[in-house]
Amino acid sequence: MGYLLLSFLTAFSTGILFYPALIKILKSLDLSEKPGGRKIHKKTTPSMGGIGFFLATSISLGIWGWQYPLPDIRYLLGAIALMFFVGFRDDLVELKAKHKILGQLVAVILVVVAGDIRVRDFHGFMGIGELPIWFSYGFTAFVLLALTNAFNLIDGLDGLAATVALITLGLLGSWFYFQGLESYSVLCFTLLGGVLSFLVFNWHPAKIFMGDTGSLTLGFAMGSLVVAFMDYNSALPEGALLKFGPSFTMGIVLLIYPLYDMARVFTRRIRRGQHPMTADKSHVHHFLMRMGLSHDKVALILGGTQILLITLVLGMSDLSDNLALPVLSAVVLFMGYRLDKITPKYIKKKVNGSLKTDQKSAMKSTKKDKVKLEKSIVEPEKINLN
Repeated sequence: MGYLLLSFLTAFSTGILFYPALIKILKSLDLSEKPGGRKIHKKTTPSMGGIGFFLATSISLGIWGWQYPLPDIRYLLGAIALMFFVGFRDDLVELKAKHKILGQLVAVILVVVAGDIRVRDFHGFMGIGELPIWFSYGFTAFVLLALTNAFNLIDGLDGLAATVALITLGLLGSWFYFQGLESYSVLCFTLLGGVLSFLVFNWHPAKIFMGDTGSLTLGFAMGSLVVAFMDYNSALPEGALLKFGPSFTMGIVLLIYPLYDMARVFTRRIRRGQHPMTADKSHVHHFLMRMGLSHDKVALILGGTQILLITLVLGMSDLSDNLALPVLSAVVLFMGYRLDKITPKYIKKKVNGSLKTDQKSAMKSTKKDKVKLEKSIVEPEKINLN
């Protein structure tokens, strides 16, 4: 455990030292996002913050990784590096959608086929057991692409994506450690240190954004680690320490907010006759901000909600996915339904309050003008006697 702590601290301290320099470099190169349009930030802010935690993680792994069997995850590490360069290229010069997906697919193939990290069995969920290898490859590839791009979509608010990542990486790193899967554990903890250093500069008001360089890299890394968790958890014998019965549900809840938010915005856009990838302000964090909440409060609320949902699934650890997943789905959908109902009421109340304040100000201003006018009529006119 000592080396894991050292790897975490090394990544964190490297990031803390490097980010101020990275922010200056990105500003000098004009690699920043300007406010306006869908952007909710109010000043020009450097992007591509993923460079910092990728570098911090790589340095830490280079120092402490030799203590662990990193060759076991060499394809995963290579795929994460490839995804970093896909995001880096997209931030520098925007990639066409098909080229972006192609780069992601190459990374996915490295993990699924070469690294053999995949969903092998549904363990009776929906009456399905062991999966044919072709279906296992295809389904896992779909899951990884969905998780990667779902995480990319929530990177629109100061501190939000990093907060979600810290929760997921912390839980996964601890679970891998207790199961003796040290190579996965050290990867989680070094990423955790790097992302925490990024959050110091990304917390509201953000001095730097993650960009695709960060969100694609981090989303893909966490997606791969979640799939690895589901695979190893399913293989544990009955009664083993921290074996979860609803393996599929536990994997989903670790990234429940990005998945729900993606499903939500895609559904709303399709209902309006729009393309699912059409940019708008229908994300959950946009709704919460319309209620008057600040960036940091929204990040804490959504992070806290994710922890509550994970706790709910932990309480169902002895149940099967056939029971746990419908319960989780029902709770999440109900919360989304309540958000849709409550938000317009808050906005209406806020608008009405603003109108009343404006009316009162106008009335006070009118009264003052009236008093001044009356004084000017009553007061005798000054006569020049010279």
